Amino acid sequence: MDRIVIRGLLVRCVLGVDAEERREPQDVLIDVTLHADLRKAGASDRLEDAVDYRAIKKQILAAAEGSRHQLVEALAERVAALCLADPRVRRVDVVVEKPGALRFARSAGVEITRDAPG
Repeated sequence: MDRIVIRGLLVRCVLGVDAEERREPQDVLIDVTLHADLRKAGASDRLEDAVDYRAIKKQILAAAEGSRHQLVEALAERVAALCLADPRVRRVDVVVEKPGALRFARSAGVEITRDAPG
């Protein structure tokens, strides 16, 4: 399976369980790997044959910036669901990280993999 990779998507959102985390939006980094068959788009060179990863990026930004999730896991699930809404995407890997969330660590986060139904 071929892959489309979106790395280091920076969003500002409310994410966390502590009162301080819920007051102000904070930086969150999202990486997405979309697994799809890219042969048709590669052969035709036509956007309509491709996974529109710009549109997916915009959906991720809108969903994340408007979210008020408490858990990083919940945001990752939401991102995965948005990606799998495109019928060409068969699998998605999502990484959501909160920079500076843990003392002495650059970031803390989760990685999930989800498959399209069927």
